[in-house]
Amino acid sequence: MVSPNFSNQASFDRVFFGEYERGLDKKGRMTLPASFREMLGDEPAFITMGLDGCLSLYPKTRFDEMRQKAQQKELTSSQAREFNRFFFGRAALAKPDSMGRINIPSALRKYAKLEKDAVVVGVNTHVEIWNPESWQEQQQKILSKAINEGWENLGI
Repeated sequence: MVSPNFSNQASFDRVFFGEYERGLDKKGRMTLPASFREMLGDEPAFITMGLDGCLSLYPKTRFDEMRQKAQQKELTSSQAREFNRFFFGRAALAKPDSMGRINIPSALRKYAKLEKDAVVVGVNTHVEIWNPESWQEQQQKILSKAINEGWENLGI
């Protein structure tokens, strides 16, 4: 089976998947998996604080969708202001360099407790970057919940 070349298909719905272990260098740079770099193509990406203590990396098109949705919310809503502060307040451009590395700003590394190792996970429309211990804890929670509650109400 021949795998499609996603980078040449502008209309392709990007699906990030898979789990990869990565190291961070002393400057806070991390090499993105080749398949994720291929999915991003020449388009810049944005990295920001994610939920559950991870970082989220969004392709520009997905980041723009989030920005447009946020702009439609009333700024008189405290919830909208809080979301904007959380999501956009520490966001940074994360364009891979010639070696495929992205720089993770120190405030984001501190938030996600990233020191020398990370786990990079494709989660459909974006990528999450986890502290390895936090990722293991998250996996255990997910597994426990699946066993105890099931996922039947997802309708999948």
